[in-house]
Amino acid sequence: LFNTLNTMYGFALKKADETPEMILKLSNLLDYLLYQVDKPFVLLKDDINHIEDYIALERMRFNETLNILFETENISDSTKIAPMLLLPFIENSFKHGTIKNGLLTVKIELVCKEENIHFSIENTSSNPDSSSNGIGLENLQKRLTLLYKDNYKLNIVNENNLFKVNLILNTANS
Repeated sequence: LFNTLNTMYGFALKKADETPEMILKLSNLLDYLLYQVDKPFVLLKDDINHIEDYIALERMRFNETLNILFETENISDSTKIAPMLLLPFIENSFKHGTIKNGLLTVKIELVCKEENIHFSIENTSSNPDSSSNGIGLENLQKRLTLLYKDNYKLNIVNENNLFKVNLILNTANS
């Protein structure tokens, strides 16, 4: 959030054309963070819209040093998910990702299969221990257990210069 505000400040000083779009996307994200997180569940398609806004902000911030792929498949209009469940994994990839050969590479896939949501994200990484034991990921695991009990599988791996998260959520009770 603060990195985005600093980027917006720089864009405003330059009177950049992207400044209004950045403000609108940040406003949408703040609305989500402040007012939607109190709901037990939100529509997955709405969550995806917020993820896309966040990615757009990061694209503006990283400019030419970001290589990102975000793919979705079989997203139902009725599938629900706990709010702010996926975005922290994505934020983590930008915060702890490593620029290699001039690029930070992030690949995100979100697929719905029957009652399951399959979410995966990977980013370039240089330190095998840098992201895997962070308090943020630990808190996410606790939140998953609290909200989804035994209805999820989470696998986090940091090897071969890639940090990978695979999450499967059973949404039958959502």
